[in-house]
Amino acid sequence: MNTIETTQQTDPREVYFTSAAWVSGLIGAVRADQLDLPTPCDEFDVRTLAGHLVATVARLIAIAELGSPDSVSPFSPDHDAASFDTLVEQARAAWADDAVLDAPVVVPWGEVPGRSAVWGYARELLVHGWDLAVATGQPAQADPALIDPVAVELRALLPAESRVPGVPFGPIVEPRSEAGALERLANFAGRSSDGWV
Repeated sequence: MNTIETTQQTDPREVYFTSAAWVSGLIGAVRADQLDLPTPCDEFDVRTLAGHLVATVARLIAIAELGSPDSVSPFSPDHDAASFDTLVEQARAAWADDAVLDAPVVVPWGEVPGRSAVWGYARELLVHGWDLAVATGQPAQADPALIDPVAVELRALLPAESRVPGVPFGPIVEPRSEAGALERLANFAGRSSDGWV
């Protein structure tokens, strides 16, 4: 059994919820005077990025309960840690049943087992968490135990040759020699470190 197969069979919930706790701290530390700052994700300033992170949790709840995130906007007007944390607790309840991990669900990248959806949204938290951290001058590091399995999933889902127009990830960016695990994940997702670290 290879590493990718092992990761796909692993329960992703601990990785997701531990990543969510890290992101909650980042959102909670954003100052009011930082909300209009740009981020490495060109379409978002800090305010809309934080709102998007809130929305990703709501979308993960919809996936567990309805089998699809389509009923929930990818953008939330709420961009505070309290709103994020409330939804995370709802997500914890929505994904508590082990059977949901193997149920087929629809996500923006296709039809997958529920566990693959959770891996995908853990990736959202970590990559966008890096975006938020570097945009607001916070430590842009997370536990490698969270990052490594998410990186395996991303490399399997989006190898270099799949980076074509319409795919929501840019070309892979060559990481700096001193880049840590999270920065390397962000680079693999198409984020440039230039001007941010």
